[in-house]
Amino acid sequence: MVRLLKLNNILIEKIEYEINRINKLFNSGEPLLDLCKIKEPDFIEASAAGSFLQSFYNGIEGIILLIFKTIGENIPNDFNWHKKLLDQTFLTNDKRTFIFRNECKEKLFDYLSFRHYFRHSYGHEIDWKRLNPLINGVGDFWKTIENDLKIFIENN
Repeated sequence: MVRLLKLNNILIEKIEYEINRINKLFNSGEPLLDLCKIKEPDFIEASAAGSFLQSFYNGIEGIILLIFKTIGENIPNDFNWHKKLLDQTFLTNDKRTFIFRNECKEKLFDYLSFRHYFRHSYGHEIDWKRLNPLINGVGDFWKTIENDLKIFIENN
């Protein structure tokens, strides 16, 4: 299939810049991530872990928006726009290949859902049972997402 649009160097640099920002988040958050592997966090630690996950997903969504705006792809603007935006990343169209593999879909929606939950709850309401698999799996999952973004850049 012939691509009608080739990613320009400016977009590629911006994507790589955002990837580096997320990598810095992981470098800065490493002590917190390590702590969450060995014990259930207290209120402050859980709040920090929730904030970490929110920043992580915001970074991914920011990259998606950057790509869509630059290539002129439709950005949903209704009540469920975050979900619809993410749905579009698993599809190929005449402007681009898919951004993320379908194998990442469930987990990405889990992080989107947690981000919504975190933004609309109070810190004392953070549920460790919900937070635990997300915070303890985020490092490996980021490697997968980062790899998908690199493949997307190579293929477009």
